[in-house]
Amino acid sequence: MNSSATTPAPQTSVPDYFTKYEHLHLSRTTDGILEVRFTTNGGPIVFTGKDHTEFVDAFFQISRDRANKVVILTGTGDEWFAQIDGPSLGDITNPREWYNTWWEGQKVLQNLLDINVPVVAAINGPATVHSEYALTADVLLASEHAYFQDFPHLAFGIVPGDGVQTVWAKALGEYRAKYFLYTQQKLSAQEARQLGLVAEVLPDNTALMNRAYETARQLLTIPDLTRRFMRSMFTQSLKRDFLEQVGYGMALEGISATDLKIAAEEASRTN
Repeated sequence: MNSSATTPAPQTSVPDYFTKYEHLHLSRTTDGILEVRFTTNGGPIVFTGKDHTEFVDAFFQISRDRANKVVILTGTGDEWFAQIDGPSLGDITNPREWYNTWWEGQKVLQNLLDINVPVVAAINGPATVHSEYALTADVLLASEHAYFQDFPHLAFGIVPGDGVQTVWAKALGEYRAKYFLYTQQKLSAQEARQLGLVAEVLPDNTALMNRAYETARQLLTIPDLTRRFMRSMFTQSLKRDFLEQVGYGMALEGISATDLKIAAEEASRTN
């Protein structure tokens, strides 16, 4: 492998939004490859309610910056996105609080798809929280130890309706997606490759990131507007599906959360 093709070139100027978000590390090479890395205190991300709000703006800023020519979306250490701070999300059983989550959950996906350059997802470990973010990418690469799962929804006892139902139906077909979500199935990187979801599986995270940058530089050889319009073309049907399904799915998610609270209150009265 040609090291000159894989080593990130240093970035020059740093836009203000690069340092604005607590749990995103943003860096850009001189040839326009933006690396977006999920992180908390230098380690794997622990997703919070603050992130749920900030990511809406972060992906909007990324989408509007024409200096970004290819985006690499990845995690830190040996996790892509696998931890969540539930209490920080607020009272998800309160419709007035849930409204903000409902709105943000739709906008963050719309803004991800409005990134009008190719997106490479480098899955460096478990993707068990917001795996739908990864599946908005054009090219998915994964390390050998990575896997996909939708863990938190049924762990909390709520409907998986935040777009995860949409992307996995596209990736696996409707019936396999139902099995994946109902059973909290773990889908290994190799299984995901065999199913056509992951393009390549790399032996470790160093090889993964080298390959991600090599792929990004290959995409840079496509003329600029052609590259941007290809992304727009490939995301069009998913944009439509998100518009139709995510608001409804998140409404059901909120109702199921509220029902859990009512059930707990009923149980406490009978004990």
